[in-house]
Amino acid sequence: MRIATTVFLTDETISPVRLAVELEQRGFDGLYLPQHTHIPVSRETPAPAGDPLPREYGRALDPLVALAQAAAVTERIGLGTGVLLIAQHDPIALAKQIATLDFVSGGRFTLGIGYGWNVEEAADHGVDWKTRRDLVRDRMALMRALWAEEPTGYRGEFGAVSASFAHPKPLRTPRSRGTDVPHLLGPRTLIGGAAGPKLFAHVAEYADGWMPVGGSGLKEAIPRLRRAWQEAGRPGEPQVVPYAVHPSAGKLAYFAELGLAEVVVGLPSAGETEILQALDAHAEFL
Repeated sequence: MRIATTVFLTDETISPVRLAVELEQRGFDGLYLPQHTHIPVSRETPAPAGDPLPREYGRALDPLVALAQAAAVTERIGLGTGVLLIAQHDPIALAKQIATLDFVSGGRFTLGIGYGWNVEEAADHGVDWKTRRDLVRDRMALMRALWAEEPTGYRGEFGAVSASFAHPKPLRTPRSRGTDVPHLLGPRTLIGGAAGPKLFAHVAEYADGWMPVGGSGLKEAIPRLRRAWQEAGRPGEPQVVPYAVHPSAGKLAYFAELGLAEVVVGLPSAGETEILQALDAHAEFL
């Protein structure tokens, strides 16, 4: 089982460069970074893990910039977002950023995407909360038009792009399908979120798999995801990558029994000493 890590990197934590070098030297498989562009002080939305909201949410580094630093000092580890809030971005600019990061890292990027939980943050970006899932779907389709080998236009409900020259192209060929399917181009894509028919339908339609937080309830949820995958006519099986997991030997053995090949363990949002101690504690699982 591949063991990657995730952490809220901020202006007060270990640097992306220092962490990435340590992960590669120690044999971890990858680094996933979350995103919040900002946290409005007037926030009314309850935090997913309960209030008060941890300090690091309002201080998080931009994941794509930080991962570019990590890419420059490593050769092997995977680099990913967990998760990128697609609705809060201009899709044409974001398509360029994602393709560039995948290109300069040698195809090591995984695009973990999500729909968000902070209504006030999304509202500042002009996002209508009720339609954010459809907006993400539309923006993914627009970005994939730009990632196509030949100039390809796209017009959707929320945006459009004319047939354009847009390079570089993402390098990775996703494992579950070929690059000849325009609406499935780009780096490996995982959708984060709670189990449910709508989320699983979206995973089956335009992603490579699911990124559930924590990993509880997977024994019941994975068969439902597989049915949605098969009903959508997708070959093979969806990838399931438990995210922000507190690891134990028993938990990892359970994931292996479910047929999972990758897990992302959580690290504290902390300075170098505490982060390295956490990596030492996780070393037994490598």
